Amino acid sequence: MNENIKLPEGWKVVRLGEVIEESSQRKKQQDIQVVLTISNVLGFIDQTDFFGRNLSSKDTSNYKVIRKQYFAYNPARINVGSIALNDIYDEAIVSPMYIVFKNKECLLPQYFKYHIQRKIFNFQVINSTTGSVRESLNFSRLITLNFILPPLPEQHKIAEILETVDNAIEKTDAIIEKYKRIKQGLMQDLLTRGIDENWQIRNEKTHKFKDSPLGMIPEEWEVVRLGVIGKIVSGSTPDTSKPQFWNGEIVWITPDDLSKQKKFIYTSQRKISKEGLFSCAARIIPKNSVVLSSRAPIGYLAIVKTNYTTNQGCKSIIINKDFYDEEFLYYSLHQYINKMISLGSGTTFNEINKNQLSKLDIKIPNSLPEQERIATVLSQIDEAIEKEKSYKEKLEGIKKGLMEDLLTGKVRVNHLIEEECIDEIG
Repeated sequence: MNENIKLPEGWKVVRLGEVIEESSQRKKQQDIQVVLTISNVLGFIDQTDFFGRNLSSKDTSNYKVIRKQYFAYNPARINVGSIALNDIYDEAIVSPMYIVFKNKECLLPQYFKYHIQRKIFNFQVINSTTGSVRESLNFSRLITLNFILPPLPEQHKIAEILETVDNAIEKTDAIIEKYKRIKQGLMQDLLTRGIDENWQIRNEKTHKFKDSPLGMIPEEWEVVRLGVIGKIVSGSTPDTSKPQFWNGEIVWITPDDLSKQKKFIYTSQRKISKEGLFSCAARIIPKNSVVLSSRAPIGYLAIVKTNYTTNQGCKSIIINKDFYDEEFLYYSLHQYINKMISLGSGTTFNEINKNQLSKLDIKIPNSLPEQERIATVLSQIDEAIEKEKSYKEKLEGIKKGLMEDLLTGKVRVNHLIEEECIDEIG
């Protein structure tokens, strides 16, 4: 462990073998319903990684028992070196490929759970693996790794602080997922039924609907081709061997820029110069156009908030703003991603071309104000989601800083422990 830190008094560096020990208990004849699997390469398991099965004793004759507060460890193959704490189930089983171990009395499992999330620990694991064809990290080698061990009271307090932040992150995740479910339901209703002048979602009892090539739609809607809604433009790439074509001022969008799946894009990872633009078939696309990835993969979408151009992996839709709203189209096109994928072709990768996109049928309100109302509602729910995502990122940053400070002893928790003792005595 090459951490250039001075450890506080009472802290020490030990080998893992001094604080953990292997548990090799095998499954008995009685059924244990829950099978655990390590699927999180960050080094810990959350509840979504557990799954239950009804397995016969024959199926699990070699499976290992993992009790609550025990760890499972993956010594080889995929996710080599991953370690997971079972802090949910009283008793479960894991595949024979895993090694099960538990903490000794001097180590708190919750504290160790956070230590194994540190980058420096993962660095130790990676540097300790062996094998050219199949990498592995045997338990006998794992236990030689170094580990910072504070006194138990400080382990308790550190784990308690970090768990508080984790709980806040989990609650924020739950809120984000709730908003996403609400958005999914709203999109289903708004993009098939629409909103009337009173901001009410239409229904068959109070509004008229008609048949269309895309099923029943409100009487106030129509089905039009995407090429009618806007002009579709392909992109191009300047010669990458000529530096004068690159690092200019022109935003150059690729599918990689769209992969973050943000609604709005303001810049790009790479930019091209005017010379680069004129050297190829690329052209300037006006801001507030909708761009989608047309290959590798098909279906990433965004609205670009500046003038830009793209490579040939993207198609842009320059919208006729007299009749159509770009934000409505952005949301609406999400309904047609599977259709676009089915229209795509290609031997190396699936791609949808400009002609195919132009002929794509879209159901859309005849009224521009209704398009704007629908976009407004969905934008509000998107803003709520983004607000929670930003809060989650802030919490994750706080956790990262706390882990660096608390798990190395840079910031002590002694005063908090002393205050608790005084409160208990008082």
